Amino acid sequence: MATNNTLLGDILFVADALDTFNIKKDSTYVMMLALQARGARVWHTHVQDLQWQTAAPVTAVATPIEVLSRAQVGASGEWFTPTKAEQRALGDFTCVLMRKDPPFDAEYIYATHLLEQATREGAQVFNNPQALRNHPEKLALLEFASFAPPTLVTRSAQAIRDFHALHHDIILKPLDGMGGAGIFRVKVDAMNLGSIIETLNQHGKATVMVQAYQPAIKDGDKRILLIGGEAVPFSLARIPQGSEIRGNLAVGGKGVAQPLSESDWAIANWFAPRLHARGLLLVGLDVIGDKVTEVNVTSPTCFQEITDQMGFDVAERYADALQQALR
Repeated sequence: MATNNTLLGDILFVADALDTFNIKKDSTYVMMLALQARGARVWHTHVQDLQWQTAAPVTAVATPIEVLSRAQVGASGEWFTPTKAEQRALGDFTCVLMRKDPPFDAEYIYATHLLEQATREGAQVFNNPQALRNHPEKLALLEFASFAPPTLVTRSAQAIRDFHALHHDIILKPLDGMGGAGIFRVKVDAMNLGSIIETLNQHGKATVMVQAYQPAIKDGDKRILLIGGEAVPFSLARIPQGSEIRGNLAVGGKGVAQPLSESDWAIANWFAPRLHARGLLLVGLDVIGDKVTEVNVTSPTCFQEITDQMGFDVAERYADALQQALR
């Protein structure tokens, strides 16, 4: 991938609190390192620190940080050195990287509106705020039903029961979760289906996604990364352990990096140019067997696991794509 000569300058990360990062696994951390190594000055802010006022641009209270490599981190575990925070217009940064983890809730949506206003004022934001809003993690799949397993999105308890009667073995999950939180499997015996429905749809107040169970999960829930309109040639298969049905690393799944299969390439090559054209520089497709189960656009992960196991530097690929995208 060719890279232009745009200087990286100041780059603002909108992300969760830095002291919550697990630098052994965190993808945002290695993004920061890769960009800093190219001469960028890394800044950090929180969603709640975004602000707009009449006759003024969108601003953020942001802190410049020096990011330390894992080899430089001492016994204290401190991996960054902050300096004095400043309130700055988002348009003053070379670019803004939105890396806030879900939930994809009302506050997240409000943040995309502020970030979109910043783009009208000249800021470059990745992923594009409007595209983030239009592709809410799990619901983005509705547009791509031909790639997905049988899926139901509903508030109706009866519709869920009917779906179970049709498919016999189903997965239920909340729309705003991450890391496998709130995911349930109900087999043919329908054990605890009523209780699970009540828990997830809150007596009809919350919308639930239900999918036919995919036996190929035994081989892993594959994360396929699309960067700059191209697929990373390796996926991370997150394999459930023991009696667990979820492969998510956050709940103990085993991450095994592997080359993309023929069907993986077919899926990736179809999605990559289309999503990139919509302003999505980085996407994480979740694939079980040959079925896409989620389209992740907020803060896709698995950079470090693929890099460590396969020797393919995902963060460098991302830095290349970002630099190419800058105008």
